[in-house]
Amino acid sequence: MSAANSPRTDLRKVRSSLDLTSDKAAALALTPVSRETVDRLDRFVELLLEWQAKTNLVAPSTLPAVWTRHVSDSLQLLAIAPSAKTWVDLGSGGGFPGVVLACALAPAPGAHVVLIERNAKKAAFLREALRVTGAPGTVRPTDVTDVVDRLADPVDCITARALAPLNQLIAFAEPLMKRGAKALFLKGQDVDAELTEATKYWKINPRLHASRTGGHGWIVELDRIERRTAPTPIHGSRA
Repeated sequence: MSAANSPRTDLRKVRSSLDLTSDKAAALALTPVSRETVDRLDRFVELLLEWQAKTNLVAPSTLPAVWTRHVSDSLQLLAIAPSAKTWVDLGSGGGFPGVVLACALAPAPGAHVVLIERNAKKAAFLREALRVTGAPGTVRPTDVTDVVDRLADPVDCITARALAPLNQLIAFAEPLMKRGAKALFLKGQDVDAELTEATKYWKINPRLHASRTGGHGWIVELDRIERRTAPTPIHGSRA
């Protein structure tokens, strides 16, 4: 394949042809933020588009709607936990929701987001994203199971997006939830089936929030959990 026809070249062409103005406006109408936060998010999205040419951070088909599909989808978590300042994001990937949350929380004293991502290239992207946006956070380039139960500082919220089935996410979050953290998990249209499966292993009282961005998305809010059986197997996660 010639350089002119490589996937990287094609992605650069797509990037140069993208007009995100209307998508950005729609996203900010759904989830309004300050001018300072918009500036940080602009820098983040620009970096994402730059790195997407060499590292698959999001599905290429979603790039024309990156603000509504990814940025606004992440920002909506803040309305559910408006007083939360310390967050842990499991399997942060392309920075959703972790980096977006950190950008929005930057003005808040004591705010901090821990981004857990074992993929080395994605972890490098996340570090660069925090640097260029000045957002408060740290990157832990390791498996979720290697770090969650070792976090010593208090955590207000733990979140994940497109990482693992709900019953497995609860197992990941258990050490922090035992210490009072709230869980906010972004799920898709199969949320009912995932909840049914999770209740085989956990006693939970979930609150479901319909996604502001549509697409049959849901946010599962959990405050307390209790095991029904032996620990849920958590091997094989990409986190």
